[in-house]
Amino acid sequence: MIGFDYGTSNCAVGTMQNGAPHILPLGEHGKYVASTLYAPSREVIVNWLHTQLTQDQQIKFQLDRKIQLQKGNATVRELKQDGISPELYFGNQALSAYLADPEEGYYIKSPKSFLGASGLYPQQIALFEDIVASMMANVKSLTEKALDAEVTQTVIGRPINFQGLRGEESNRQAITVLTNAAKRVGFKDIEFQYEPVAAGFEFESTLNKETKVLVVDIGGGTTDCSMLLMGPELSEHTSRTEHLLGHSGERIGGNDFDIGLALSGIMPNLGMDSSLKTGKPVPLNPFYQAVAINKINEQNEFYSAENQRYLQQLVKDAQQPELLARLLKVQEEKLSYRIVNGAEQAKIHLTDNDKFSIDLSDLDHGLNTEVTRQTLIDGIQRELKGIANLMGDAVAQSGDKPDVIFVTGGTAKSPVLNAFFKEHFPSTPIVLGDHFGSVTAGLTRWAHKVFA
Repeated sequence: MIGFDYGTSNCAVGTMQNGAPHILPLGEHGKYVASTLYAPSREVIVNWLHTQLTQDQQIKFQLDRKIQLQKGNATVRELKQDGISPELYFGNQALSAYLADPEEGYYIKSPKSFLGASGLYPQQIALFEDIVASMMANVKSLTEKALDAEVTQTVIGRPINFQGLRGEESNRQAITVLTNAAKRVGFKDIEFQYEPVAAGFEFESTLNKETKVLVVDIGGGTTDCSMLLMGPELSEHTSRTEHLLGHSGERIGGNDFDIGLALSGIMPNLGMDSSLKTGKPVPLNPFYQAVAINKINEQNEFYSAENQRYLQQLVKDAQQPELLARLLKVQEEKLSYRIVNGAEQAKIHLTDNDKFSIDLSDLDHGLNTEVTRQTLIDGIQRELKGIANLMGDAVAQSGDKPDVIFVTGGTAKSPVLNAFFKEHFPSTPIVLGDHFGSVTAGLTRWAHKVFA
């Protein structure tokens, strides 16, 4: 039995060893596999997944994906004729493959962000299910290799809301995709647990008295807040529903911080806030679409042929055409992930440094831009207000004040976020958890409890 954090930014797996959660090393990825996938063609994902299944699993899969497998087989033959391997890459290997040649192949980061999206066609949902199943198959294989045993029972983390829109309908869609994918790759007993609640379980193991805890989990795709009654005696319960005093969640996460920093720190170098020859400002929408890597419709619009013609005309109409030409290059060479990755790396470095220089030489020779913590603050004002509202909502639902705030998630260690928490809860103690491991550890504890 395992706790499985299928995260927006990273995937991790835990097991109980000697009475405590232990996060497993997953081969050369280490403890955390970045939630990314690269395929030489989107059509071959289904074929790769087919090869990872048992014979019984393959029979059902062939019935469910007959047409997709036929298309994929044709693509595999073409790739092999061109000397290209049909293998998939995961984690940092996937990012490296994409950065080596952004125009080729199919790269996706944080597919969990899309699972609750509205307006998805059945074939899109099937594709996401296959992407998730492929990532799960990779993690499951690495887990079983580390344990030298088959794994069939898992508790998977989930946000309170996968999508800000459509509420429970979005949640049902996302949970269905995750469940189908997990069953596809051989998990037989599957449970879900709210990620902030799981993070709270890990913090609860350190408490020696009953405590009201506001858990704030800032993940890659969502921020979830849960007001929980916790303590050593309460931890023995197999149902914690009555101890969940309030909870709220929205699609605000580390990815949004990356996008916000890309807009405030990078996009002015591509013509944002510049003017047309008429004196009017250059429209902002193309810049937002360029970096909206967590919104399918926006990315489809940005990379459409119609938008390419529109950007070409903007270059002609701009007072500084050399800047807009860089935005056009992003569109023509599919560099959205490259831009946002540059912002993400800057955000990480700004945790310990006041400023950072982002290399943009693939957009223009010798181009780089310096960003500071203030640049980050300017770019994420909307997100910070959203997190404040979520925290306030969870507290209001509980009808009481927290004794302590427990903060977890990769973005939580940023000095910008620390200052933000202290500003909004100046008299409440704030505890920072294991920024990546708290949710995994809590899911592992819950798996041990429900499957024991």
